[in-house]
Amino acid sequence: MKIVIVGAGAMGSVFGACLAESGCETVLLDVRADVVQAIEASGITVRRDGSERRVPVRATADVASVGQVDAAIILVKSFHTRAAAESIRPIVDFSTIVATLQNGIGNAQILAEIYDPRQIVQGVTAESGTSLGPGVVDHPGNAATYLGPVAGDSLAASERLAQVLRAAGFDAQATPAIETEIWKKLIVGASTLPAPALLGMACGPLMRQPHMHQLVNETAREVVAVAQALGHAIDAEERIAYIHELLMAVEDAKGSMVQDIAAGRRTEIDMINGGIVSAAEAYGVPVPINRTLVALVKGWESLRGLG
Repeated sequence: MKIVIVGAGAMGSVFGACLAESGCETVLLDVRADVVQAIEASGITVRRDGSERRVPVRATADVASVGQVDAAIILVKSFHTRAAAESIRPIVDFSTIVATLQNGIGNAQILAEIYDPRQIVQGVTAESGTSLGPGVVDHPGNAATYLGPVAGDSLAASERLAQVLRAAGFDAQATPAIETEIWKKLIVGASTLPAPALLGMACGPLMRQPHMHQLVNETAREVVAVAQALGHAIDAEERIAYIHELLMAVEDAKGSMVQDIAAGRRTEIDMINGGIVSAAEAYGVPVPINRTLVALVKGWESLRGLG
């Protein structure tokens, strides 16, 4: 399968390297010249458990040079989703799988406004990665990835892509309950990203500090209430226990929003906690903690001219 990964950040580099290693014809597409040049010159260096490997991968900023692809996996920041999807029109035809594995909610719906909804695969992944520089990424370990359709009941495209990801070493599966899986991941992100990002906290300290620990739990309960209002059968205490286990397993790791704020970059707050607030308004669910987190992060962004 010929695959283009749109966005050569941490997650794009992790997926791109593993897919290339598995034998897929893989191209990383990114607008940043320094990233493209680094990957073209030296491939992607993946660090894990004290060791590293270097994987040759093609990278380019020129969409036209890629050619028609069998699958396009969007891994840009959510506020770039529409521009990224529009940019790859020349290399996508009716048979191309267009997939998103991005954070937050709403990305698949943007893709479905541009392409036939039947060719869109929406996904969610618990894989993590930390960018250590252009073409260098830390990949702490494997975690579950779920894929499902945006329109209709057919899992054919989702299963086709899941098979390719499994062959590349990922724990990937197709599911008709993809919306529930997305909300389960959203609960994790909403409760563990904004507050520690503003404080620069890693996962372990976040769990060990009593006030922050409690904030994580209460934020998660708010998001579960919204998910339940939307019809998703999600148990709050199961999610909280999962979050605790996940964070303590990667004590030194820092979430994507922590990395964004530390680097002075715009965050994905609008598609994470902001998306939750919008959904809560539609269903009359009170979410004061999530509203506060959105206000704090948007305030931080405005002070730096990022809003």
